Amino acid sequence: MFDLLQYTFIQNALIAAVLASVACGIIGSYVVVKKIVFISGGIAHASFGGVGLGYYLGINPMFGVLPFSLLSALVMGTVSKKSKIPEDSAIGILWSLGMALGIIFVYLTPGYAPDLMTYLFGNILTVPRLDLYIMLALDIIIVGAVYLFYKEFLALCFDEEFTTVQGIPTEKLYLFLLCIIALTIVVLIKVVGVILVIALLTIPATLSRKFTHNLKKMMLISTAFGAAISLAGIGLSYALDVPSGATIILVLSLVYGFIAVGMDMLEDRRALKS
Repeated sequence: MFDLLQYTFIQNALIAAVLASVACGIIGSYVVVKKIVFISGGIAHASFGGVGLGYYLGINPMFGVLPFSLLSALVMGTVSKKSKIPEDSAIGILWSLGMALGIIFVYLTPGYAPDLMTYLFGNILTVPRLDLYIMLALDIIIVGAVYLFYKEFLALCFDEEFTTVQGIPTEKLYLFLLCIIALTIVVLIKVVGVILVIALLTIPATLSRKFTHNLKKMMLISTAFGAAISLAGIGLSYALDVPSGATIILVLSLVYGFIAVGMDMLEDRRALKS
């Protein structure tokens, strides 16, 4: 197994897994606590429009995803708060619009779109060095933003009305949080792809919540779970020669199911004894 570490693509994959775990561990905790999984999924799927735009303009699709996902976050956040259309309907419309634009851009691009499936379903074994630098830069921005606005985000997640009473501009803060989620999605896309990114955002955080309700501890535990299981998924996908993104999510789901069932059974036994 250790012989694999001599290969550059394996080294890149392991680094990408750690970088992705930092982002999903920190921001995924906010997504789970704030209960904004659906809108986060909408941003993730709408960002495929940026993938198509990148191919159409002949640039690295990651540079197309970045502004497109941020725009999607702002539009979805604004529409969900101010539109008379039900929030889930508005998100579903914008979700579909982003995907449709991506497909149109790819169709209009001359020639064959290489690595398109990577952006849809992820392939951490093909992450180039440039994308690692992008992921690292985005991780620094995400960690910095959470460090500076931790108390404000905490208040927003647990008591939005109290936050408003305290004079904090909750609407702007909410949009800012969605933008940070959009940056996290960009970090995760090359790992598990647009289709599966919401699972990596939510499963580690949901799992960590079974061990603690302290947000800082949730972030640390979620990051550790994400990193450990992502690394295990990489090794398993390489050994079985199956897609890495899907394998990571499958392992995550199995671990979550095993721990959740085990903890529920333990609680039932304690309840019977008492």
